[in-house]
Amino acid sequence: MKVGFVSLGCSKNLVDTEMMIGLFKKNKYEIVNNPEEAEIIVINTCGFIEPAKEEAINTILEMAKYKEENCKYLIVTGCLVERYKEDLIKALPEVDLFVKFSEYDTIWNQIDKVINSKEKQGSLDFLNRVISTGKNYAYLRIAEGCNNFCTFCAIPYIRGRFTSRKIEDVLDEAKMLAKQGYKELIVIAQDTTKYGVDIYGKPRLAELLHEISKIEGIEWIRFLYAYPETITDELIEEVKNNDKICKYFDIPMQHISDNMLKKMNRKSTGESIKNLITKLRGEIPNVIIRSTLMVGFPGETEEDFNEMYEFVKWAKLDKLGCFTYSKEEGTVAYKMENQVHPMTKKKRYNKIMKLQQTISEENMEKHLGKTLKVLVEENGIGRSYMDVPDIDGVIYLKGNAKINSFVNCKIIGKKEYDLIGEVTE
Repeated sequence: MKVGFVSLGCSKNLVDTEMMIGLFKKNKYEIVNNPEEAEIIVINTCGFIEPAKEEAINTILEMAKYKEENCKYLIVTGCLVERYKEDLIKALPEVDLFVKFSEYDTIWNQIDKVINSKEKQGSLDFLNRVISTGKNYAYLRIAEGCNNFCTFCAIPYIRGRFTSRKIEDVLDEAKMLAKQGYKELIVIAQDTTKYGVDIYGKPRLAELLHEISKIEGIEWIRFLYAYPETITDELIEEVKNNDKICKYFDIPMQHISDNMLKKMNRKSTGESIKNLITKLRGEIPNVIIRSTLMVGFPGETEEDFNEMYEFVKWAKLDKLGCFTYSKEEGTVAYKMENQVHPMTKKKRYNKIMKLQQTISEENMEKHLGKTLKVLVEENGIGRSYMDVPDIDGVIYLKGNAKINSFVNCKIIGKKEYDLIGEVTE
């Protein structure tokens, strides 16, 4: 039978989808990209915030239309199912099977009962993944879940407690990906900087990155979501001195007001965050710092917001995302008083992003005339160490450059959030 997949949400969810694809391939199913051809459609959902939930429901309804034609089975998995399985069963009879994230150890048995497969082979396997991100880069998930319990976030209740994978298992997967020709590995977890604490008694991200860098064929290593309070001196030194590790920190700060950080149950303070930014820029030349900020958290006053606004002006972060607080049932913040009006949230969001647009234009100007190492992803388009796939910008290339190769290029222009480079080698 032919199987099609839709993966929604974050890169960690995408890794689960890739393992699902591998599981179906192992059981001799044909994978197709066109839903019109698929006899089975699998949708891996996100359920983190309201827009993600709406996207998931709309996608399920859209894919359900194919059951009027060729599709025989519609299977829905992931975080939305983890949160709302019983409600979804009642509301969406078009779906043949809902599988919660916490049920992945029995996923094939459940699928087998629905489609009456003759073979029953295994569960999700990192070494059996089918990479869906192209030939240039792959995600390497080193842990699952989260122990931070930020008051606005449902992830610990969906994905469970923070659980690291063993170093040897991660390295086995990294070696497999290198043999398949992937030159860039993006190390991911909900909180990468806590890697190893649960099984080794101390953080071992720096050591893990160092071991990955020894693998032949791997030329770039990134790690995403480094919580500010757990960025160690050892990690900073490893990033500084290891040529294979991109000088890029994605630090989810959320706010800068101590009042808001405390209400969010964050472990940092405004002062510690500022000190960290100063330290990173002092220790690592040309470091790129990206972050996300939240506006409209319950109780956020004009004074709190203005403190954030002034911080953005001071920090001049290389990359910045902003989002409005989403009221999620099951979280502590859901029942908090002084919920901020949606119009006020939107106004604050627009003000932050308008400021950051000006800062980004200034930052882009600094790169004109520089020569950067670029990974060519498709004809005329590549990325530098400053650019995470699907999050940041790209570099438009002038001159000949082979796809999936590294070239040097001189930056000669810019387009909003993208750069223009001329290949020099």
